[in-house]
Amino acid sequence: MTKRAIVIGAGFGGLALAIRLQSAGIATTIVEARDKPGGRAYHWKRDGFTFDAGPTVITDPPCLEELWALSGQDMAADVDLVPVSPFYRLDWPDGSTFDYSNDEAALAAEIARLNPADVEGYRRFLAYSKGVYEEGYVKLGAVAFLDFASMLRAAPALAKYQAWRSVYSIVSSYVKDERLRQALSFHTLLVGGNPMTTSSIYALIHTIEKEGGVWFARGGTNALVAAMVRLFERLGGTLRLGDAVTTIETQGDRATGVVTASGWRGDADMVACNGDLMHSYRDLLAGHARGPKAAKRLARKRWSPSLFVVHFGVEGDYPDIAHHSILFGPRYKGLLDDIYRGGVVPDDFSLYLHHPSATDPGMAPPGHASFYALAPVAHLGKVQKDWDGAFGERLADAILEEVERRVLPGLGANLVTRFHYTPADFDRDLSAHLGSAFSLEPVLWQSAWLRAHNRDDAISNLYFVGAGTHPGAGIPGVVGSAKATARLMLDK
Repeated sequence: MTKRAIVIGAGFGGLALAIRLQSAGIATTIVEARDKPGGRAYHWKRDGFTFDAGPTVITDPPCLEELWALSGQDMAADVDLVPVSPFYRLDWPDGSTFDYSNDEAALAAEIARLNPADVEGYRRFLAYSKGVYEEGYVKLGAVAFLDFASMLRAAPALAKYQAWRSVYSIVSSYVKDERLRQALSFHTLLVGGNPMTTSSIYALIHTIEKEGGVWFARGGTNALVAAMVRLFERLGGTLRLGDAVTTIETQGDRATGVVTASGWRGDADMVACNGDLMHSYRDLLAGHARGPKAAKRLARKRWSPSLFVVHFGVEGDYPDIAHHSILFGPRYKGLLDDIYRGGVVPDDFSLYLHHPSATDPGMAPPGHASFYALAPVAHLGKVQKDWDGAFGERLADAILEEVERRVLPGLGANLVTRFHYTPADFDRDLSAHLGSAFSLEPVLWQSAWLRAHNRDDAISNLYFVGAGTHPGAGIPGVVGSAKATARLMLDK
């Protein structure tokens, strides 16, 4: 191996990139600030329970299997992916529910139960979703946009599918029942986007799920992370944990290596950042003119909201509670306005309830169940609260009370352990700008060439991977960004 690369950050994007580089013969070192790999896919073990920080929805397994296939290996030998069905159980305050899956007959019956007239509209929406999936994911999901000409080449497809419209707007043109409009548009929240403003191209998520299913890694998302680490190290890669990079060293328009908090220095022919975009430019490149200039521009961008997550373990088995549930509140657009525009932490929140022990009982001690309840909240640039103190405790209590009222009677009496993770934790633990959970907001004017580039425009051997680059957040997104970035690095 004659070339050396350093990847900053051991999240999904960084691991996927490092595996690709190491498989191609580039001597690669990953430098991770935290004590465990995973980035946003961190995990905790408490009182016999395993709690994944996320992401907990795994889609498009082939994009992961490809990482093993690069060296003739089989992902199944390292991790067991288990199908989840239904994908999600949706629950509204009026008591109506909707089981969302890729079983066509069952899905048609669920739609008809809410509004028979929307069955045909859904079929037409599915055709639209498949079209944008082919154009936006299959053709462009792993292609770097480095110049405006590349954006122009994509323009006809964007125009054909009315990319300037929002996901909610497109969905509403096909189905009329408000609950179904919510059911077919909420997916953008999983990648940090507001259904009311996120480009309709993100309707492709529906087809990603329908074509490839929704999966869970036995042992938790952390088991998938551990499998990727094992693959990387078998290939000869080096993982350095618990030592944050403090500086990306440069000489002229070239990155030469990194320096860490411990004083360790690593030389490299190429450097790639899987960390927060603002942190990378503002802090790690503070000594180069490019850093402050790029940070100033990033400060004007729109950043995705943060999350407030309550992890809890309870006594008892709950077979009737789905692996993934969406508990919609009484408002949809108004709630989204509070989060994305107003900077309000609302009392009538909507929740994503994760119940991993429904699929894998090993996530909890025998006779117990593991959960988390997640509420999207405005980022720190829009709202300042006492997240570490009384406000955080009150919000966690309110969320658990809502879960108990809606789907889990007796929760308070059976609670064994709990803790919560807040926007302040995203800021501290991940150096996430404004505590954003998903980096740049996925709106059309921050997509493709208009998003952070996979290769820096001024420092010729500095690269980016992860949620802030094209194509965006979510496991398929960041793994796709790794494929795009690896192509650029291997062409050098």
